[in-house]
Amino acid sequence: MKGLVCLLLLLETFVCVVQHQVDGGLNENEISQQLRSEDGRQNPPQTDTLRDEASTDSQQNYHLFFTDIHAALRELTATVTEQKVNIRELTATVTEQKANIRELTATVTEQKTINRELTATVTEQKANIGALETQLRDEMNKKNDEISNLTLSQVEELRKENRDREIAFSASLMQSGSGVYIGPFTTDITLTYRNVFTNIGNAYNPITGIFTAPLKGAYMFRVSVFGIGPTAAAADIYKNGERVVVARAYQDKDGLNSSNGVVLILEVGDVVYVRLPSGWRIFDDQNNRNSFSGFLLFPLR
Repeated sequence: MKGLVCLLLLLETFVCVVQHQVDGGLNENEISQQLRSEDGRQNPPQTDTLRDEASTDSQQNYHLFFTDIHAALRELTATVTEQKVNIRELTATVTEQKANIRELTATVTEQKTINRELTATVTEQKANIGALETQLRDEMNKKNDEISNLTLSQVEELRKENRDREIAFSASLMQSGSGVYIGPFTTDITLTYRNVFTNIGNAYNPITGIFTAPLKGAYMFRVSVFGIGPTAAAADIYKNGERVVVARAYQDKDGLNSSNGVVLILEVGDVVYVRLPSGWRIFDDQNNRNSFSGFLLFPLR
């Protein structure tokens, strides 16, 4: 663009100089007279016809020269006009791109804000999960301590007290309330069946959810489990820390039901309880949908 402007300025200057020389110098007649005078001095024999032809050629060359200059100026002017239009279009495009960049910058800023909020939420959830896991570990340690606190003297005392007595118990999870979900948790937990229907011999502890055998014998245990889909429901019967049988229920929706039972030979002091596996969930209400039962079939010597 700058090159075109400079070329225009040079052409205009050239035209002005030539015009000035023509306007301020000799006119056409004077040029012709000088040519004739010069021809008379240099070539006395020249005729009028030759002088007229020379004058005509000079005029033609003069008009052709200025005609070419004006044509070139028109072409350059058209080119400059076209370049101005292109510049306006480019300016509009740049303005539009700046607006797009501002919108993209605003979008990126908004996304950064959302990412910060999500990061804060994830951090909070991790903290909550950590606190829950700590609480569950504390509860498990407490129950393990309670189990380990059953000394040989206590077991012997239970054996003596229940030597000639029947042993049987039955309990459900909820003592009161309209309904509650239990789980899912990130670790297995021992279920505590607090609503005791029967506890003959007091071998079942509703505080810990653990049955402790007061006599050597064959015992029958049974567990029932209830849940609501789509989360599966489960309950496992354990003996002395080892899983024995499981009850599982899977369904996309509505109620889930399952049950299982087992006969175990227990020594004095052996413990039996029910655990909810990690990732599973059960539901209980005033209808006592989840229960744990057991009784002594017959003692063994």
